[in-house]
Amino acid sequence: MKKYQYLYLIWLSLFVSFSVLGQEGELAINEKEDVFIDLSSPQNTVKTHLSNLQPESYHPEIAAKVFNPEAHDEEERTDLAIKLKQVLDGEGIIVDTEGIPNNPDYLDSASSNQHYYKLTSSLPRIKLAKVGDKWYYSENTARIINELHKDTYPFGTAELLNILPKTSNRKYLGLYLWQIIGLAILVLIAVIVHNLFTFVLRKVITAMLLKAGYKEIAKGFVTPIASPAAWFIVVFLMSVLVRVLQLPIDFAHYTILILKALVPFFGTIIIYRLVDVLGLYMYRLAEKTKSTLDDQLVPLVSKTLKIFVVLLGVIFVLSSLDINVIPILTGLSIGGLAFALAAQDTLKNFFGSIMIFLDRPFQIGDWITAGSDIDGTVEEVGFRSTRIRTFRNSVTSVPNGQLADMTVDNHGLRVYRRFYTRLGVTYDTPPQLIEAFVEGLRKITHDHPDTRKDNYHIYLNEFAGSALEIMYYVFFRVPDWGDELKARHELMLQIIELAEDLGVRFAFPTQTLHMETFPEKESLTPVYSETPDSLKQKLAAFYDRKGIKHS
Repeated sequence: MKKYQYLYLIWLSLFVSFSVLGQEGELAINEKEDVFIDLSSPQNTVKTHLSNLQPESYHPEIAAKVFNPEAHDEEERTDLAIKLKQVLDGEGIIVDTEGIPNNPDYLDSASSNQHYYKLTSSLPRIKLAKVGDKWYYSENTARIINELHKDTYPFGTAELLNILPKTSNRKYLGLYLWQIIGLAILVLIAVIVHNLFTFVLRKVITAMLLKAGYKEIAKGFVTPIASPAAWFIVVFLMSVLVRVLQLPIDFAHYTILILKALVPFFGTIIIYRLVDVLGLYMYRLAEKTKSTLDDQLVPLVSKTLKIFVVLLGVIFVLSSLDINVIPILTGLSIGGLAFALAAQDTLKNFFGSIMIFLDRPFQIGDWITAGSDIDGTVEEVGFRSTRIRTFRNSVTSVPNGQLADMTVDNHGLRVYRRFYTRLGVTYDTPPQLIEAFVEGLRKITHDHPDTRKDNYHIYLNEFAGSALEIMYYVFFRVPDWGDELKARHELMLQIIELAEDLGVRFAFPTQTLHMETFPEKESLTPVYSETPDSLKQKLAAFYDRKGIKHS
């Protein structure tokens, strides 16, 4: 119901205002006073055009003389003169006639010293040209005026220019009555559009998102976006409609300039907040992957996109304020080069972080070692450095440029964790006891739930200085170091129990001192009395016992 009330108020305001405007237009017809006509120079031609299309001195048939009569009839020239003036006013372009050359033989150095003059840098296609001894708007200008007029007054707003009065004699605060009424109507339209669009975003779209299951987006992001989005529509609408009012050029210049700057300003705010929506979407995708590095990458990408959006927004705002951004960009590029030379290490670390994110040699939570100083768990990967929690519970920050060039051993990517040790038994342990002990070790290893069943090696491996050493080489399938220590603990306890049950004695480093000669004692050096034949017999008996073929 409120929507229809707003529409009724708009139509009522338009009816009353245009009725008043029509009456005012009828009362505002002035008697023809002396007019300015001079086409001898670029300055005089522009004065002839603009001075004869002012509300207090409206003579379109005189202003039409600024177009070449040999190329256009009077009606066409009048239409072109009016539309060109409307384009200049609609764009808020202030034409300083005193700054235009008054030389009848003016030559444009940018046009190969021909008799041309560019009216304004804002519309460089509008030029004056000398024909004979008179200056007219060029034929190229005449051909593009209709195109410029449509661009300046889009969506059919040019039709409103035919309704509004061309002359007037009543002014209030520097504005004519019909302009004040028009501004009031625009304010009313702005309020209605803003409230309506905000309502649609907050209620309708929020309900649709909630129904689709996007609760975080609906509650966290639609509300912050609703207000700037509504203002974006309002400012864009005002920037189109305010041109129709043909406000005083000084006032129109700054009004249109501000409105043109506010369009990219609110657009930047909308895109800036949409980055949060994109960040939430990327975060959901990152949650579906096994890599925890993606979770660290999402906020970094969001921050980078926000900085990029702000920089582009500033450029567009400055450009809309008619500020030449080329020197600024050039200065920034030179400054950026100087900064790059001064901050080589910072840039190296930045690109090192990019390589880490692309190559993914590790992820958050992995235990890594690199070089002789880096040993710990990865906690955070930033744009400059990677933070590693050491096993002393301290935090080490390693520059990414340095880390990207190092050989990184990622223990977190291990599928199996190796356990290698040597079990030393005394030299007096009988062979059959060693064989039984080794068989028991293999059975314990095979039955443990965390060991790899298809790859373990347990053998009598070495005659050491003080023990017979059994190599114990197994692998655990566990997720982290804590579970690995637990599995080691369980296996080692079972090995000790097995040794006690079998009577196996573990050796420890010992030294035996032999005295070759000692008073009243025999020498400890054994005396070998075996003959070669007896040794051959004993060796043959060993071969037979072991089933070894011999000749």
